[in-house]
Amino acid sequence: MVVPVVDFALMLAPLAWRPLQLSATLTMAILATVLLTGGARYVAPLHLSVLDDLPTIITRLLAAVAAVAAVVLYLYERSQVLIFLETACQSVALVVAGRVLTTRLCAWGRKLGIAKHRTILIGGGTVSAELVKTLAHHHEYGLQVEGFVDDDEDCPAGRLVPRLGRLADLDMAVVTMGADTILVADGSFDEQALIGAVRTEVCLNAELLVVPRMHHFHTLTGMADHVGPIPIMRIRNPNLRGPTRILKRAFDIFASVAALVVLSPLLAAAALAVRLEGGPGVIFRQIRVGRDGQQFELLKFRSMRPASENESQTQWNVASDNRVGPVGKFLRRTSIDELPQLWNIVRGDMTVVGPRPERPHFVEQFSTQFDRYSHRHRVQVGLTGFAQVSGLKGDTSIADRCRYDNFYIENWSLWLDIKIIIRTFRAVVLYRER
Repeated sequence: MVVPVVDFALMLAPLAWRPLQLSATLTMAILATVLLTGGARYVAPLHLSVLDDLPTIITRLLAAVAAVAAVVLYLYERSQVLIFLETACQSVALVVAGRVLTTRLCAWGRKLGIAKHRTILIGGGTVSAELVKTLAHHHEYGLQVEGFVDDDEDCPAGRLVPRLGRLADLDMAVVTMGADTILVADGSFDEQALIGAVRTEVCLNAELLVVPRMHHFHTLTGMADHVGPIPIMRIRNPNLRGPTRILKRAFDIFASVAALVVLSPLLAAAALAVRLEGGPGVIFRQIRVGRDGQQFELLKFRSMRPASENESQTQWNVASDNRVGPVGKFLRRTSIDELPQLWNIVRGDMTVVGPRPERPHFVEQFSTQFDRYSHRHRVQVGLTGFAQVSGLKGDTSIADRCRYDNFYIENWSLWLDIKIIIRTFRAVVLYRER
């Protein structure tokens, strides 16, 4: 995730020697970074090549330039457009050069062993053996095979790297070898056994790569990535850790503080309406479960008449609850009742986008009833989430919410967060029912 920061800085670099069209250049830099986040790979591929991403990079950069140039042409004289385009051309050239440099540095780091990933193979067949040979001679792929797991003791890969046990021993192998990557090279395992093995608490923290079945029929145009002639699909990348977590936190602080300032009149009006309808106690406080099972005090505008503490923590509320007054119904329908959680975000209890937090009583109950429910707590809980913008809120299926939340976690990107925020804003504007 260093790449988007470098992209943004290089887009602004021409201002250092020619500080003209500051606002237009800044807008272009922001738009280009957002577009690149959605289109070009920020997770370093196994096969490093700028040429693979170059068409996407240039297309999205030119789209950002064209959009801003059109606005400049509308607002200013034609001469100002020429000045902006001169700066933009320099920015585009610098970003492309920056991508070449970062790719070279990444390849260099892999060859020196600085950026290597300890890898465990699932399966010890001929494909695994070929992967071991290729990776041993080409360190630029960044994968260091520590061994493999297979139920069969006599495997071709066993002549090259150690067998670390059966498929059921994958957890222990990951911990023992300090592996951060799992590569499924053999698809002959029972599907349910394989899914169960890679979805344990230990393995969820590892990147998951898969050699697709019938891989001999794959072409370069259909490959997501490859090691030599063998196609590789990245199924899961634990994105929300390290630098990406810092980037997400920085975005959270900026977005929540800005929203508190911009929405302060709305917050004041909502507080007054709640006070007039229900009397004292405008803010409702409730214990919820956050990242890694840590509990925190969630804030909301009160939207119904007060309940006892035990009832508040253990009763499942639905839209038809007769304690909800007209103001409360409006606040819930428009999600305005959730806005005090912007302060939870500033405090670090929550994030803007993530799985919605639940009460301890229901977390304990759902964790035993629904597969992978506890896996939602790998990341911070959010003000809005992928499940919510997909219509799964209120009295809807917990199992479906769980699947959507885990999909979000395992496919996180800054662009995905932005899309969810846009969909949330659209839902609020259109007054969708909760």
